Amino acid sequence: MEYIHDIMKYESDRPCVITLGKFDGVHKGHRKLIRKARALAAKAGGRSAVFTFTVSPQVMMGERQMKMITTNRERDEILRELGIDLLVECPFTEELRSMSAEDFVKELLVGRLHASAVVVGTDARFGKDRAGDADLLVSLGAKYGFDVFVEEKEKDGDREISSSYVRERIAEGDMQRVQNLLSYPYFMAGEVVHGRHLGHTLGFPTINTVPPSEKMLPPRGVYFTRTLVGGKWYQGISNLGVKPTVDGSAVGLETYLFDCSLDLYGQEARVEFLQFRRSEKKFGSIEELKNQMDEDIQAADNFFQPDNS
Repeated sequence: MEYIHDIMKYESDRPCVITLGKFDGVHKGHRKLIRKARALAAKAGGRSAVFTFTVSPQVMMGERQMKMITTNRERDEILRELGIDLLVECPFTEELRSMSAEDFVKELLVGRLHASAVVVGTDARFGKDRAGDADLLVSLGAKYGFDVFVEEKEKDGDREISSSYVRERIAEGDMQRVQNLLSYPYFMAGEVVHGRHLGHTLGFPTINTVPPSEKMLPPRGVYFTRTLVGGKWYQGISNLGVKPTVDGSAVGLETYLFDCSLDLYGQEARVEFLQFRRSEKKFGSIEELKNQMDEDIQAADNFFQPDNS
């Protein structure tokens, strides 16, 4: 996948089939657009391209203050895995912010990316003050010589799948539903850092990661998780929270990996949240905490039986 940060200094050497959006979470609805763009590009011998921003325009303009389902880095990696040829990830500069919808299409989609087709959802918005919509894009496609495909929303029952809907389910800790909406488990990625080593003392050695500040977090508590670290997957349990029994510090993610005794400090870990186990709580003693951890591990063992894994 080719990555473009400054669209004003780039020009594609081949026609592109482009899909537009924020792509936060890269959920099932986004994947529908990406599949369509890839299929059209393959048929025409062009390139599939995603056009997005480093920061959501609504957030940049102060219209919304929201945490992200995926960080930019996580989003980029998912798009790479989905086989996109070109990712255009632009800073939301004043130049782009003030560009009219037609100029956005004429100068960037046509002038820079040589759009042969554009794939969007029914709620697409682009250009200054988000004035451009799917209907305008259709008319501009006819004017500038590219095809436009407007795709209906994917649904979960009667509910349209959107990033807002995914956030609702994350906030409820409904990780199995979140996985269904995203087509992959919600995860956090980060470097393994040093903690207080209490887990080693209790007989449960753990790895610690720090959630990115922009990342939306599920409710604090214990989760059954699966972790990719050092090139290998491990089952385990994770505690997302402030460790109230110990020190009540800043929010962190502490994960006990089953059948792992390796030194993993400094390595990148991807922790996938599979199911909520219980809320975070403060125990009366370290011994009570250890007893609860024993129960949590037994519950995780039951969860990860072959018919559930």
